[in-house]
Amino acid sequence: MGLTLLAYVPALRAGYIWDDDSYLTANPTLQSAEGLRRIWFELRATPQYYPLVFTTFWFERRLWGAAPFGYHLVNVLLHAAGAILLWRTLVRLRCPGAWLGAALFALHPVHVESVAWITERKNVLSGALYLASAWAYLNFVGVDRPPVGDAPARRWGFYALSLAAFVGAVLSKTVTVTLPVALALALWWGRPPLRPPQLLPLAPMIVIGIPLGALTAWIERYHLGGEGIGAQGPEWAFSWLERCVIAGRAFWFYLGKLLWPINLTFIYPRWEIGQGGPTEAIWPLGVLMLLAVLWAGRGLWGRGPLAAAAFFAVTLSPALGFFNVYPMLFSFVADHFQYLASIGPIALAAAGLERLSRRIGGLGTRLIPRRPPIAPTARIVIAAVVLAPFWALTFRQGRIYRDEATLWTDTLAKNPTAWIAHNNLGNLRLAEGNGEAAIEHYLAVTRLKPDYAVGYNNLGIALHRLRRADEAISQFDRAIELNPVYADAMHNLAFVLAGQGRKDEALGWASEAVRLKPDSAQAHNILGITLVALGDRAAAREAFLRALELDPNLTDARRNLAVVERASP
Repeated sequence: MGLTLLAYVPALRAGYIWDDDSYLTANPTLQSAEGLRRIWFELRATPQYYPLVFTTFWFERRLWGAAPFGYHLVNVLLHAAGAILLWRTLVRLRCPGAWLGAALFALHPVHVESVAWITERKNVLSGALYLASAWAYLNFVGVDRPPVGDAPARRWGFYALSLAAFVGAVLSKTVTVTLPVALALALWWGRPPLRPPQLLPLAPMIVIGIPLGALTAWIERYHLGGEGIGAQGPEWAFSWLERCVIAGRAFWFYLGKLLWPINLTFIYPRWEIGQGGPTEAIWPLGVLMLLAVLWAGRGLWGRGPLAAAAFFAVTLSPALGFFNVYPMLFSFVADHFQYLASIGPIALAAAGLERLSRRIGGLGTRLIPRRPPIAPTARIVIAAVVLAPFWALTFRQGRIYRDEATLWTDTLAKNPTAWIAHNNLGNLRLAEGNGEAAIEHYLAVTRLKPDYAVGYNNLGIALHRLRRADEAISQFDRAIELNPVYADAMHNLAFVLAGQGRKDEALGWASEAVRLKPDSAQAHNILGITLVALGDRAAAREAFLRALELDPNLTDARRNLAVVERASP
């Protein structure tokens, strides 16, 4: 744990980055007891329905307020706890090099994104609970004890713990629904042959996991975001064969980053699918060939390599492109998607290194028989050689999460086509009051991603800040043309039109924005401003009150309400 904390010192000093506002700093559900109820019982109260994650944020908000250090510390401690649980789980499976596997998991730089990004509390919390559930289940089935008759000696308290931890994991991130399959693979490797008493207790996990996984897929697809869209539309319209290509390429991409974690990037380039013709089939066919070879050779080198590869593929499967997820808009891959899946290859590598150290030790003993066994020394040397560069890479990678400007600048240096990085840098420059710099970034967005409505909306906001209203209106029009249900662009257009005296047009767009996005405080605020311009102060007052009801911290609405109330007779 000490090495893990030291490796993540830069992350502990980091601030907030992308999505941390909607998840934490500007999340209204974290501000009251009513918000805690909404976290659990309103599907759209939070960006994703992971109520256990937001519950931890709710309690932490009362402990250290808005200071980021506490949230980063909890993420690091959860990651370290997950590594310890992985160690105990691998020990339970009698996996060689269990301690090295856990250390590799703790210090691998590919996990920095999951640990240093507060929003990815989803990964570290669900991961710790997932591993706790696995450890408890292996204790329950007695994987390390001889069976009694046809069934292992049972410890039902461990089963209750396993089931409770699994439910907590799924309520933190539903990728953990793959745990029953992972446990079946572990048992197939660690204690063949499989018997029904070992597998039947997994059935409740499957019954719990399937509907919650389906719910997450539905929310991901249809939960309306700032653009008025979910994970659906042309950017996600792939045939089944194309999705197999994406999945196969992603499999090899993730494996490559585990083996050679250089140039890790927050946003990787999005591949063009269908441009390579029939040769693209090599990616999924390569995965099938790998599994076939490992299956055929299991008698020669054992079941471990096949179990590790199958675990990797199964645990990655929810993020391989078979299901629509919103980040596919930017890239088909992200480091945090393989947080749990990496355990398979890491455990296999650790087992291989452990056996290598034993062979080196055995060779040394044969060459110099009177010397003490050198296997422990070989083990320490190999561990140091492997872990030291990983520790250094993790420490260095943590620095890019210092703040948003650092993160997006690093992203563009490694991936110049990352239009979302330009968009978010533009947002930062606009917040700093540097409208000209913001416009340059937004223009880059429209050049790299000409069908991205948000880019035009943001460009319109920057132009309006510089008092270029006519140009701003044309950009808002373009955004709405690309996305006819884009409520944010509509209320921005209404605001500019009202300022130009085009009051009736403004009212139409403001009303439409509220209709499309009735839970948007800003939309109600702009409607109120438009109604004031039309002289309807009573209706404006109701709009401002509704805005404050939705977001009590919206200072513009509070100020506008005060002005209206002072002006009322």
